[in-house]
Formats: sequence, C-alpha cells, structure tokens
Amino acid sequence: MERPEQIFSPAQVRAARALLGWSQQQLADRSVVTRRTIAAFELDDPNISPSSLRAILTALEEAGIEFIGEGRTEGVRRRGE
Repeated sequence: MERPEQIFSPAQVRAARALLGWSQQQLADRSVVTRRTIAAFELDDPNISPSSLRAILTALEEAGIEFIGEGRTEGVRRRGE
C-alpha cells in the first residue's frame, strides 16, 4: 500500500487549503490533528506520523480535493473540475 506522504506534498496541502479557504486550524479541526502538526508538515517536517498524514489526506479528499500530478507538475483541484 502506498504511504500517504507519497500521495501529496506540503505545497499541495497549502494549495488545497487556499482553494478551500481553510486556515491551518480549520484543517486541523477537520482532520483531528493539531494545528502544530499541520504547520510542521507544511514546513516539510519528515517526522509526521503516517496516521496524521492519512487524517490530513482524508479530510481534504472529503472536502472535494483531488491531488494531481507528481514532481514539478503536482497540484490540486476540486473534484469534478
């Protein structure tokens, strides 16, 4: 099974929050992780637990975010766009 950190990058999480108009705290509330964890991940901290990464991924996907591309062409969009 692919680990969540291979599915999305810190830049994609920042972009997804911007697309949704969410603060770090709003994502933290919806993913049930701390705001500090969101901030650390967005600063590319490699020590975020796999369960926290899955929670962030799930919250964003449930909000309609789709992660696209990889490497230099990675991005996010609302599902269906």
